[in-house]
Formats: sequence, structure tokens, C-alpha cells
Amino acid sequence: MRIRSVVAALFAAVLLSACVSVNLPPVSETPTSLSLSGKIVWHDLITDTPEASQQFYSELFGWDFEQVGRKYGLGDDINYSVIRHNGRLIGGMVNENKLQRTEEISQWIPLMSVSDIYAAVVTVQVNDGVVYTPPTELAARGWIAVIADPQGAILGLVQTKTGDPIDRTPRVGDFLWTEVWTNDVDAATDFYGSLGNYSAETEVLTDDSTYRILGEKNKPRIGLIKNPIQELDPVWVTYIRVEDPDPILARVAELGGQILLKARERGIGGEVALIAGPSGAAIALQTWDPNKRVLVPKEAAANED
Repeated sequence: MRIRSVVAALFAAVLLSACVSVNLPPVSETPTSLSLSGKIVWHDLITDTPEASQQFYSELFGWDFEQVGRKYGLGDDINYSVIRHNGRLIGGMVNENKLQRTEEISQWIPLMSVSDIYAAVVTVQVNDGVVYTPPTELAARGWIAVIADPQGAILGLVQTKTGDPIDRTPRVGDFLWTEVWTNDVDAATDFYGSLGNYSAETEVLTDDSTYRILGEKNKPRIGLIKNPIQELDPVWVTYIRVEDPDPILARVAELGGQILLKARERGIGGEVALIAGPSGAAIALQTWDPNKRVLVPKEAAANED
């Protein structure tokens, strides 16, 4: 638990320090007034190779990085950048080099929307989770807390001020899906079912395991699967939508990354591959047929832009 607690504490610390002098933007620049409890609305990358990571993701997926400190005339003193794809905010990047740490903590951390963050952290505590950072206001972004489920997977919770991003069809290069690799799928289902207020549960049979999807009726939100890597601690895994993983995999090494899992067919559909960026933070690639809509709300097509 030592490494996990360090990751959670430092992730929270950099966000809090960034907000001392600047107003972090909301997760959706267009106010929506929506509260989509249980939806993953943001992704933050903790990295000790910020410049190399920017080049890696920019060249592979067309992402743009905007240093928050520079935007507000504060230079490079602020450790936080926002990530855009096709002009839309999709996530952030934390430069861990300016933090006091000895362990390697590079990883992606998703943020889940909650309608009442104070009630959410109570739910975490009564269900044997860990609250590393209590609810804290982050200016325009809203209120954030950093938690871990009972098996140790780290997650950020956010109650937005101006509303959550609408459901939309992810484009190629967008974040597509987020799931938990867990040691106990049933226990994780109970925990996240309470935290996300999900009303629907779906199971998809694969060759070697059962894939569980939690959401609201026809709105899938997260996936749960038995941890496929025995030596890996339980963790949240983020997926990026790709058209074809092979051209991307061909460039991973030259950009300083590593292929952790070569492209292969996935039991729930499409092809999947797992890569790590220059800092070692892992992220998955996924092809996806929007007509099947196993992983994305059916209403999303109407909101595609």
C-alpha cells in the first residue's frame, strides 16, 4: 500500500498547489448543468518525462498540451498541463519531477463524477475503501477527492461546478473506456455499485473470464474484469479509441514508449493492445464499432460533433 498512498497523496498535492495561484478549467468548457454520477469525466497523467510524454501522445493521437502556468503568466512553476484533442479538453498532465518523491509513481488516474462528493467519501469509508484526500475545492473545476477501493485501485472523485461533459461518440484519438482490473470482481461490483449509483449490470462472456459492465440502463459507465496479470496490483485501466493499432504500435518504441501487449482480438469485441509511454504509465488501445455500442451509451451518436 506504500506506493499507492504515495501516488494518491502526490497526485492530490499537485492539483491543490496548482490551484493556489490559478483557476483550473472545468472538465467541460461548455456549461451543461449535468450531473452524470458514475461517469468517468476526466483523466490525469502523472509523469516524470513531461516533454517526452507530450511528444509521445501528440504524435500518436494528435493531442495538444497547454501549460496552465504559462497561460496565467506564472511560467513553469505550476506542475499541471491540460490536454486537448480536436480543441476539446480531455485530460491533464502532472509533472512529477517537481514533487518530493522517491518511488516511481507514473500512471494514469481517472476521475469519476459524483453528485455529492461529501456523501461519496462517506460511501467509500463505510465500504472499506480509503480516502487519501478529503473533498477539496479546486476553483472552477469543482470539488475533488482522491480515494482507493478496498483492493487498492486509485481513483479521483469530482463534483463539477458547471456540469459534466455530455455523452458523445468518442472519436479516434479520444478516451473510449475505463475499467478496473481487480482481484475480486464481485466485491468490486458491490463497492462501485454503491459509489456510482449504477442501476444496471451486464455480463459479457469471454473465452477465459466474465466481463462485467456497470451503468444506467443503456448507459455503460465502467468495466470490471479479473486482473489478467498476477503480479500487478489492482488498477484502473484507460482505453483510447484507435482505427488500427498496428501503425501506432510501430511508432511506440521510436517515441520512447514500450509495447506491453501486442494487438489481439478482445472477447468483448474489437482489437486491443497495451502500451506504456516514456514514463512507464500504461494505457490501452482499442478498436471499436460504434454500431455495436457495447461500451458507449446509445444516445451518444446524437451528440457527436
